Amino acid sequence: MTSDIAFLAPGIADYIERHTSRPNDLEQRLIDETQQLAWGRMQISSAQAQFMAMFTRLLQPHCVIEVGTFTGLSALKVAQELPPEGLLIACDVSDEWTSIGRRYWQEAGIADRIDLRIGPAADTLRALPSDLVVDLAFIDADKTGYLEYLELLIPHMSGRSVVLVDNVLWSGHVLDDADQSADTIALREFNRAVVENESLEVALLPIGDGLSMITLRHG
Repeated sequence: MTSDIAFLAPGIADYIERHTSRPNDLEQRLIDETQQLAWGRMQISSAQAQFMAMFTRLLQPHCVIEVGTFTGLSALKVAQELPPEGLLIACDVSDEWTSIGRRYWQEAGIADRIDLRIGPAADTLRALPSDLVVDLAFIDADKTGYLEYLELLIPHMSGRSVVLVDNVLWSGHVLDDADQSADTIALREFNRAVVENESLEVALLPIGDGLSMITLRHG
């Protein structure tokens, strides 16, 4: 499985995958099963999944929120790196797709670290306890909802919290003025709103299909 980011030549994308630590056997089986689905390309690349796992290991978050779980690869990779008291709240609207992930979470022995909540993610985020601190979040869901999801997460962020947001380069379509689709417009507006928000700091990384790292501004 390789990155489909627009400005990466296929050879470079393949090179990245070959020179990033490989998934273990269980993770690879989940990747392979997902790739057989009609919507299999929605799965993040294994290189991005490895980055997220290593980032989680370094951050050691106690509370993680995932908005958009699909078949559960990112949840699997992140949950395996959580400290003993850590919990990942996974938000998704599909029982069908997340049921695939649940099988692998169970086999990996980390199902008790994942609290899967089926329903609109915005409703789940609004229902979070007001004093809950979210140390790490990953947004990879409907693009038109991105800005709302971030706005709902901000009150739960501390000075060490990080929000990762996927698909922010959208295979280069964010640069194509001829593309006026709802998703592309939403991503352009999201990227602009984040960089113009004086309370936030953002680093947009060319990982996968573009990954923004967002924190509260210090000082």
